Amino acid sequence: MKKLITAAFRILLLNIFFLILILSTIGCNAQPFHKTLLALSKTDHRLVMIDPVTFRIMARIPVGEDPHEVIASADGKTAYVSIYGGGSLHELNVIDLVQKKPLTNIDTRPLFGPHGLVFVDGKVWFTAEGSKSIGRYDPASGKLDWSMGTGEDRTHMIYVTANAKKIYTTNVASGTVSILVDTLMRQGPPPPQGRQAQGQNSSSHMPPPPFARSHENWEQTVIPVSKGSEGFDVSPDSSELWTASAEDGAIFIIDLSAKKLSSKIDANISGANRLKFTPDGKMVFISSLQSGDVAIYDAKTHAQIKRLNIGKGAAGILMDKDSPRAFVASSGDNYLAVIDLKSLTVTAKIDVGGMPDGLAWAVQR
Repeated sequence: MKKLITAAFRILLLNIFFLILILSTIGCNAQPFHKTLLALSKTDHRLVMIDPVTFRIMARIPVGEDPHEVIASADGKTAYVSIYGGGSLHELNVIDLVQKKPLTNIDTRPLFGPHGLVFVDGKVWFTAEGSKSIGRYDPASGKLDWSMGTGEDRTHMIYVTANAKKIYTTNVASGTVSILVDTLMRQGPPPPQGRQAQGQNSSSHMPPPPFARSHENWEQTVIPVSKGSEGFDVSPDSSELWTASAEDGAIFIIDLSAKKLSSKIDANISGANRLKFTPDGKMVFISSLQSGDVAIYDAKTHAQIKRLNIGKGAAGILMDKDSPRAFVASSGDNYLAVIDLKSLTVTAKIDVGGMPDGLAWAVQR
């Protein structure tokens, strides 16, 4: 009996040892990360870096004369700021987030009025409102390497899927949403096979004419909503796109697989500015620049959950995937309101300077 107990005890100790070894290995392989909250001050012409734990201002970095949106690179070391000018300017500012200083300005001409920004597939994608277009900047080559016209007025905000094969935009003055899909086109007859290929003369080694080569083709679907629709977001499961109109205050829901409008909510959110899903996809936040309210909707039932006033004008919205909270810019009050996603109350305010708007995360690993 004593031998059995001793053997069992040894097995227990051995299991504990291996468990500790596994846990320590996981700890060693864990990737620590440092996250910074980025906020643009329009009137101060500054990119503000904020510690999201202490809310301490880490840096205020000068940018161009009319900054509107900001995005960070995948490694969190570089920020890009769109210098908009109501569609008349033509710059992206590049910021070193490690050294906390401006690097260079990218001239986007012939594309004017850069506004919405995303960083996908190692590149910066942006709307060019003044040119009714979308552009792409490649940091590796330092060049604008692609553009595509929408033909719609005030192409404003942008979303690009992770594989860079689909693009969604809102076109404010046209009152439409564009869905662009990258489709590989194959034209011309297939190349000869077997004996047919062997029997051809040396001319068969000539390259195929341009019309016979495979090439990229972007197909656009334009979906009518209402004029003034600018802020939008795609649900976490990629099934729906929600946008809200500043003019009539309605929310429009688009079925992305069917590429058509599936529902409209008469929400009466006058001055609707930005719209974001919570990370779990259960709620949708819509900010009003006119009233300073944040309207919160149930993504499934389409019912309003709450209207929360944060100040004189609610603008940019940023969700925190690592904590149940949202940051909303109160442009008229010069602060960011921190909203707890459980209680749906404002728990803190961060003074960032004149007219905050565009918000983004920079995550360094």
